[in-house]
Amino acid sequence: MLCAAGELWAAYAPVAGQPASLIEILSDELGREYAALKAKGDPPPYYMAYAVTDEQTDSESATLGALSSDSHNRARGFDTTIRVGSEKFDNYHPYKGSRIQFTRFTPLSLDDDPNQIRRALWEESDRVYRLASRRLLQLKTDDQLLAEQSDKDADFSSEPAVQYSQLPETYRFNTKGWADKLRAWSAEFKSHPKILGSGVSVRAQREIRTFVNTDGSKVQQGSNLIRVQMEGAAIAPDGMDVETFASFEAADPAHLPADEVVRAKVREVANKLDGLVAAPPAEPIVCPAILSGRAAAVFFHEIFGHRVEGHRQKDISEGQTFTKMLGSKVLPDFISVDFDPTLTSYQGTDLLGHYEYDDEGVKARPVKVVDAGVLKTFLLSRSPVGEFLHSNGHGRRQPGHEIVSRQSNLIVESSKKVSNQELRAELIAEIKRRSKPYGLYFEEVSSGYTTTGRRGLQAFTVMPLVVYRVYADGRPDELIRGVDIVGTPLASFQKILATSDTPEVFNGYCGAESGQVPVSAVSPAILVSEIETQKKQNSQRKPPLLPRPESE
Repeated sequence: MLCAAGELWAAYAPVAGQPASLIEILSDELGREYAALKAKGDPPPYYMAYAVTDEQTDSESATLGALSSDSHNRARGFDTTIRVGSEKFDNYHPYKGSRIQFTRFTPLSLDDDPNQIRRALWEESDRVYRLASRRLLQLKTDDQLLAEQSDKDADFSSEPAVQYSQLPETYRFNTKGWADKLRAWSAEFKSHPKILGSGVSVRAQREIRTFVNTDGSKVQQGSNLIRVQMEGAAIAPDGMDVETFASFEAADPAHLPADEVVRAKVREVANKLDGLVAAPPAEPIVCPAILSGRAAAVFFHEIFGHRVEGHRQKDISEGQTFTKMLGSKVLPDFISVDFDPTLTSYQGTDLLGHYEYDDEGVKARPVKVVDAGVLKTFLLSRSPVGEFLHSNGHGRRQPGHEIVSRQSNLIVESSKKVSNQELRAELIAEIKRRSKPYGLYFEEVSSGYTTTGRRGLQAFTVMPLVVYRVYADGRPDELIRGVDIVGTPLASFQKILATSDTPEVFNGYCGAESGQVPVSAVSPAILVSEIETQKKQNSQRKPPLLPRPESE
């Protein structure tokens, strides 16, 4: 008999060195390095920071009732930031869209050994300072060759020093308990012979970030993330690859669903995949559609969220969709958009985009970016943008990358809400009004991507997993496969007609210039007057010639 999810975990006290000792070592060495470089460096630094990331991960996965992997790791490393010049013009100044990488994620002892830590910080500080000073000299030379400097904003903002320390709970990972669960859940795929690849996995991550800078800030914070994921893949008769997945995320193991809920979700994934194998392929079309709350969340993240990140407003290689649109209507007047990293959960679902302080030591805060359709501000790091001279707590990065402004918890709110049944009725009316053969319902999506640079098309792609044709004549909805949503942002925003009254959460990781960062998006389902789709790529692989061995 499998134990309940809560029984797999038991709180225990950390046995590693006291966290405060690491802060002391970092602060002392930062002060020593900064004083030495101020005295001897040419040009001298005006700001320095160290950021240490300590990550422990436990993961297991199973396929068709058998354990396939078991991994337990811990790693610690650090990033170094050195700014030379002045806040107005320093080594991070953008030049013709170019970006430079000063930091690198440098391994650090798992023990709080002052000698090892100090030596590593010393070596890396010397390397980064040399790059920074060389870059500033080059920027000053290049700046004289430009007819007009496009970016007249300062490169760095002054922010108050903060001190904060709050570590996440530590839980012991029950290796055997989870292995038993994964075997049982993954065995559900055995009765689906058309599914060629499947698995159920769990990943528990505990991360602690320690940050100090020469402003006097000292921040130590962390997070837990437990993710249970089930996935499957198959090949349709015409050679198209089809796949789908589902996941549960929690910051506390007590927030994970009951075993039977997970088992039911595995069965749902398997049944949907069988349906996709048998489903007809989609044809390109422009038609009315409903995007479920989760699909709409990804839609807003991709086509809106990336375009309001502050650093894109300063980069001349970017399309700068909204740079000159402050105070203007950019979304329907019944839509508002907040970014709120202070939220830990939304209606009972834990949010991945939560943090107390960003990666520059700035306090997290809610930011209303769009109010009743009107653009009010951007997501800001310590890089000023136009009239916005200070950070609003959205400087973020994956360890080993430079910090830029990034999304956190995106919350879409609507004042034009109807029930899901009414939204569907409006979809059918819109199909008839436009004399379309059918509309579409996007139930589940995997991810998306967008191009924001000037050299490429200002476009986006959202990759759905489960899509249905909706007929206006009363025929049952028809599952189809091989659909991608494509479009351009400004045109797409104006086609939103209404929303449901039931928000949904999409948790995931977003990749951009500063690496992969955890994010969340919350949105109700949306009705759009028209959406454009295209066919997915078809590998044209034949299904296996040999039947799958029967399970004993």
